[in-house]
Amino acid sequence: MNEERKQYASAERLQEDIVALCSVPSLSGFEYRGAERVREIYGKDFDEIMTDAVGSHVLIKRCGREGAPKILVDAHFDEVGLIVTDILEGGFLRMLNLGGIDPAIMQAADVVVYGKETLRGVVISTPPHLRSGNDGKLAPIDALLIDVGLGYTKEELSELVPVGTPVGFSPVYSVMNRKFMAGKAFDDKACGAIAARAIIDTPREELAGDVYLTLSAREETARPSGAHCATFKIEPDYAFVIDVELGKAPDVAGGRCPKLGGGMSVAFSAATDRELTRMTAELLEEKGVAFVRHASPSSTGTNSTTVNLVLGGVPTVDIGLPLRNMHTYNEVLNLDDCNALCGAVREFICSKKIAERFAEVQR
Repeated sequence: MNEERKQYASAERLQEDIVALCSVPSLSGFEYRGAERVREIYGKDFDEIMTDAVGSHVLIKRCGREGAPKILVDAHFDEVGLIVTDILEGGFLRMLNLGGIDPAIMQAADVVVYGKETLRGVVISTPPHLRSGNDGKLAPIDALLIDVGLGYTKEELSELVPVGTPVGFSPVYSVMNRKFMAGKAFDDKACGAIAARAIIDTPREELAGDVYLTLSAREETARPSGAHCATFKIEPDYAFVIDVELGKAPDVAGGRCPKLGGGMSVAFSAATDRELTRMTAELLEEKGVAFVRHASPSSTGTNSTTVNLVLGGVPTVDIGLPLRNMHTYNEVLNLDDCNALCGAVREFICSKKIAERFAEVQR
């Protein structure tokens, strides 16, 4: 069945795009550090790239027609990580998490410390047989240390790594069984990379309007997120918001989690626009893009809720890419789902029917 799906981008091309963007350091609240690299990756393929005061990056591709509708495609650019809270003698750092991280994944994790110099490090903790009581409980993140392998005094290390320095997981990526990728920061930069590929490969004359791809800031740590500021500035007619969602796995409870390889998801939610959602689902069915329907009775937990409530209200559809091991350094996605998402973005930004309906509503 998967072989019969339309190929919107090759697996190799998608892999390259995902690794390129997900390797850009963009810890939540520190997204501005990735601005130069974003311009290096996409500067030749978009008409304009802007970075706002919050750290969101806006990539613009215009259709070339006066008075064209503005189509917003959003995927948050920030990733979960850590922040240095204290410097100890001998080359050790204390930390807290930026965004939701399970302490179970932290011990012995390879990390990168983005100080005045970029340092490699490894997370250490007291061995279980040396802990008092040895009750088998995991140490909380604030009890763990980062070893940067430098025998510096506290004062010397503080010069290189001041308190408040961001720390990310090491960018290591692998392909499993040709169809699956594993690595860090797929939430949500993989979706941003896929959306960018769809927009780049779409001929300008096929666009239904001017397309604004927001790689938005602070989704993992703030509400409202950076998508609020970017949407307010752009004033889009309608929006297509993409984020990852929990993919089916043996340890994931609940029957609503989609399996990897079954396509992306369309959320039917009280927090998004019902007509735009219906029209998007009908469009994807008509074009043969693989997707599943996902019921979300209240908030989607993504930027779609934020975007929908900006200005006088922006009609928004919420799209999900199934992901296993979310918020770890080895998140897992399926390349067939990535191809489906690439197709969904392309068909959406080219839909004259949707553009006519929602540009008219906003004006």
